[in-house]
Amino acid sequence: MINKSVCILDYGSGNVGSVFNLLKHMKLDAVISNEEKVIQNSSHLILPGVGSFGSAMEKITNNLPLEVLENEVLIKNKPFLGICVGMQVLANYGLEFGKNAGLGWIDGVVDIMHSADHPLPHIGWNNVERTQESMLMSGFEKINDFYFVNSYCFIAKNINNVLAETTYHEKFVSVIGKDNIMGVQFHPEKSQGAGQKIITNFLEY
Repeated sequence: MINKSVCILDYGSGNVGSVFNLLKHMKLDAVISNEEKVIQNSSHLILPGVGSFGSAMEKITNNLPLEVLENEVLIKNKPFLGICVGMQVLANYGLEFGKNAGLGWIDGVVDIMHSADHPLPHIGWNNVERTQESMLMSGFEKINDFYFVNSYCFIAKNINNVLAETTYHEKFVSVIGKDNIMGVQFHPEKSQGAGQKIITNFLEY
């Protein structure tokens, strides 16, 4: 992982600091920023997220240079990882507190989980089962424990973008990917060794 530098996108999300602390613990070159030059000069981009879809998109729109970000990710194919709500906003739109437009980088919609008598939000450790081979999930056994906090989930339009699923009454998408763009519904920064492995795999892109 020589010459890998990570920009954790700073748009006012509550868990930016904890993601930064994980990367520093792993002795990785990381910075929290929303500056154009930092985004352009970084090798990898991470978008953390907590809270609601619409609130996150409002903060992203107001605090990040979206034109620069889209050029780096969609044109230059810079590796990008969305975490929790940072994954959900990759969708075309979300239905939390009304219909809100997302980034639209991976076709899909975010809707409330079908949990039946299971309480929402879905909080705590749960298994992640790979649905296809990917670099992001390489080196894991078929099923692994990761830490979740979510009431909504990503419903992908294209099954080929689904890299892993998790069961909470019903299966929901827990890892998505499309070329250089990836997202995880769980929190790597709270998932101990498994979370560190996800970050390590991400930096291999």
